[in-house]
Amino acid sequence: MQQSLLINFGDIFGNLYESMGFVQGKDWQNYVMLLISFVLMYLAIVKKFEPMLLLPIAFGMFLINIPGAEGVLWGKYPTDEAGNIISHEYNDVQNKGLLWYLYFGVDKVIYPPLIFLGIGAMTDFGPLIANPKSMLIGAGAQLGIFVALILASVLGFSAASAASIAIIGGADGPTAIMVTTKLSPDLLSAIAIAAYSYMALIPIIQKPLMKLLTTKKERTIRMKPLRQVSKLEKILFPIIVTLVVGIILPDAIPLLGMLMLGNLFKESGVVDRLSTQAQNGLMNTITIFLGLAVGCKAKGAMFLQTETLAIIAIGLLSFVIGTIGGLLVAKIMCKVTKGQINPLIGSAGVSAVPMAARISEDVGREYDPQNHLLMHAMGPNVAGVISSAIAAGVLLACFA
Repeated sequence: MQQSLLINFGDIFGNLYESMGFVQGKDWQNYVMLLISFVLMYLAIVKKFEPMLLLPIAFGMFLINIPGAEGVLWGKYPTDEAGNIISHEYNDVQNKGLLWYLYFGVDKVIYPPLIFLGIGAMTDFGPLIANPKSMLIGAGAQLGIFVALILASVLGFSAASAASIAIIGGADGPTAIMVTTKLSPDLLSAIAIAAYSYMALIPIIQKPLMKLLTTKKERTIRMKPLRQVSKLEKILFPIIVTLVVGIILPDAIPLLGMLMLGNLFKESGVVDRLSTQAQNGLMNTITIFLGLAVGCKAKGAMFLQTETLAIIAIGLLSFVIGTIGGLLVAKIMCKVTKGQINPLIGSAGVSAVPMAARISEDVGREYDPQNHLLMHAMGPNVAGVISSAIAAGVLLACFA
């Protein structure tokens, strides 16, 4: 009897020992990813680099790479008799965990359109309506997408994978997630983390480019105040844009339609409760779910590969080229209008709302503290959101 009891205790403690993370965690990649997650959390908390996005992504990465945690938080992939994983497919996961269910909204492309609904409810399209020429800057800032598409194809990526990598250049996380989920879901973690990381690092990436490509005289240009946009214009704008783009490019509707619906909530003035919910409760909830879901896909063994490093490098290049594209278009417009447009607003043509517009304001005030470019930069910034959604529609129509 005593021997049996001892044996049972031995089995119990043996099972407990075998379940411990440091016993299961034999992959060095997990520990590297833990260090990367600490760096991202530092940037979010201490440096305040887009913490609303970066902190949940970093913590999702942290959770999934804790040795032994994947089987509990995500679930277990099916294995053969020798214990080798035979499938990494989302739908094949067994003993599903919390993060698997949170990831459902990514896998089924639910979160990105809802994020766009919230963005639309928070965004004032007035600067774009008042200065429609801003759309040219937003379009020019998509140059990085198409340069990256060509480069990724040359480097041997499939057409669908190249299209997914290219969309990083739009500096729009939800758009990148939607395109990648439909075209190359196996690349989602690398592409999503690259997209959101570059959005968070906009001050570091864009400011040197802005100063390199503009002169001191151009940076001090003061733009004329924008005209007052009527309520009727603001109500008609989302309806007309959705109709026109929808007829030409239906693949852009899931993102663009939700963006415009959120804006219509805001501008109509008759559904304040819906507008408030889209801006706050819904937006915040989906941001948490989306960040954790994206971060939890950055598993060390799958993330730390040569292919991933190539994706991150191409993504950075596409973002840089996108910024340059917007700046060059703005410089051309400055020349054509004989100095009426400050080229600094060109960097806001990428889709990172409103961070990119704030950078235009910050750099402009470095050279003239009384020069306020924020509202002028919001035109290209909003145009960038619309342009990136259209670019996503084009890529999906061509490669899906």
